[in-house]
Amino acid sequence: MVKTNVLMIILAATLVTWVPRVLPFVLTQQKSLPPKLVKFLSFLPITIIFALTLSSITDEKVGSLPSLLPVESLALLPTFLVVLRTKNILLAVVVGVLATALLRLFF
Repeated sequence: MVKTNVLMIILAATLVTWVPRVLPFVLTQQKSLPPKLVKFLSFLPITIIFALTLSSITDEKVGSLPSLLPVESLALLPTFLVVLRTKNILLAVVVGVLATALLRLFF
C-alpha cells in the first residue's frame, strides 16, 4: 500500500514538472510568438542567472538585512571576467567553482 502511494506521488510530481516544461513547446510549434513576447522572454535567462548569483553571495538571517559573503563575492570577479571575455557559461562555472574553492582554502 505504501509503495503504491509513493509511486503515485512520484508519477504525479513527474507529470506536474513535465507538463509546464513541454506544453509551451507543443503549443507554439505551429505558431510564432508576437515580437514583444519574444523580446520579453529574451530577458529571462539573464534575470534567472542574476537571481541565482545574488542568492549565492548573500547570507540571509531572519530579522536582519542580507549581508554579503566575502569569499563568494570575491569569486565573482574572475567568473565575471571569464563570462565577458569568452561568453562561455560552462567555463565561467568552472572558474567560479575553482575560485571559490581556492579562496576558501586560503581564508
